[in-house]
Amino acid sequence: MLNRAASASGGEPPVTPGTQDPAAARILIVDDDPIVADSLVEFLRNEGYDPASCASGAEALATLEEAERRGEAPRAARPFNLVLCDVAMPGMSGMELLRTVAERFPHVVVVILTGYGTIESAVEAIRRGAADYLVKPVVDAELRLALGKALRQQALLAENKALKERLDERFGLGNIVGRDYRMAKAFELIEAVAPSKATVLVTGESGTGKSLLARAIHERSPRRAGPFVEMFCGSIPETLLESELFGHVKGAFTGAHADKQGRFVAAGGGTIFIDEINSASPAMQLKLLRVLQERRLEPVGSTRTIDVDVRVILASNQPLEDLVARGEFRQDLYYRINVVKIELPALRERTGDIPILVRHFIEHFASEYGKTIAGIADSALDALRRHRFPGNVRELQNIIERAVVLARSPTLTEQDLPASVLSPEIGAPGGSSLGSLLDESSPWDPIPLERALEEPEKRIILKALKANNWNRQATADALQINRTTLYKKMKGYGLDRMAG
Repeated sequence: MLNRAASASGGEPPVTPGTQDPAAARILIVDDDPIVADSLVEFLRNEGYDPASCASGAEALATLEEAERRGEAPRAARPFNLVLCDVAMPGMSGMELLRTVAERFPHVVVVILTGYGTIESAVEAIRRGAADYLVKPVVDAELRLALGKALRQQALLAENKALKERLDERFGLGNIVGRDYRMAKAFELIEAVAPSKATVLVTGESGTGKSLLARAIHERSPRRAGPFVEMFCGSIPETLLESELFGHVKGAFTGAHADKQGRFVAAGGGTIFIDEINSASPAMQLKLLRVLQERRLEPVGSTRTIDVDVRVILASNQPLEDLVARGEFRQDLYYRINVVKIELPALRERTGDIPILVRHFIEHFASEYGKTIAGIADSALDALRRHRFPGNVRELQNIIERAVVLARSPTLTEQDLPASVLSPEIGAPGGSSLGSLLDESSPWDPIPLERALEEPEKRIILKALKANNWNRQATADALQINRTTLYKKMKGYGLDRMAG
């Protein structure tokens, strides 16, 4: 089966385990031809691998399952790294085996070896997750290269999985990932407040993960067996918001054809998460204040009072203290909900977390879409680090999902990223200046308005800071903005590091 003529003719250098520990490369050969199977076993053993063989797909699955259970004999029970299988076999075909292995043993890579190769079957095998596709008779050097490449891919996947487990253990909290000191502080607050009944206020820009944080608190609380109910105030018309939160009775208003249970009652015994509380009207704020104080409510159109037993977590994508100062948010409600405050930083303020977030999303979406993605190229990662992410973690998640879907190789590259990430930043060398954007004679370079306005705002703030000797309060007064708003903008533009 193996064509050994090419192995002594120079060409490609042999790719063997070399300095690898042979114990790290256990290979299962699946072929119903005993001569082919024995030949492969002999070849792989001579190459320093630890091979085993079986004659059918069903036997292969049983062998893989037994190896995963780790029996008494350590060597025989050690899990396999790679499956080298034929396509045409009685019973379960190689393609069916490939699909099953991908589902049940995702850490095992598969190389297809067949005597009936076609372009269509090769494409189908790769699409189903095969690491390589070889046609018999295969020369030794070609098989060495294929096995070396597949095992390196398997090692990368194992390394990424182990790294994520270590990162999740040290820095993560469920699906919230981060090692920035501000994220570490948020994790500490989550663990501290979760066992209590205290109301929690989560602040941060849209896309920073406020909903995930609220769910993490719920999952770590004594109420985790109860429901977790979410409510997004900004997406509900003011006329319906009260009904959504507190429920209504039949005939309470036009269209109320039956009684409706509100979100507070639905969350009984569990947790209700109310997002974008900053968008609630003054009238709604007053009604919400009463419920939070008395833990009682009245459905719209009813005179019956209902007691509610619910943990309340609220979130705002705007600084509520600024809204209170402008008279746009009730001060008494603010103090009522600001029992424990957890702030989530914008992604541009914790760029050091981008690599581990990228790895987290790559693994998630590669698994979801059944693709083998081992990592991301340094140049692509650098492009992500330079991007300002106005959409925060949610934007990064969408970018990585798109990249995984479109990727044509096991490593994500700049070609897999959207143009908005690759375009230079405003004010950066080679980037678009505000003057060029305003010059009607210059070609239009599409750029989000928010990003286009960032550079002039940064320059204005910097000039004001210098004029006021970096006194933040004096600068905020001169710019007619809140001191907290100034500080957040300084951090966003990196100006806080310039302060003496």
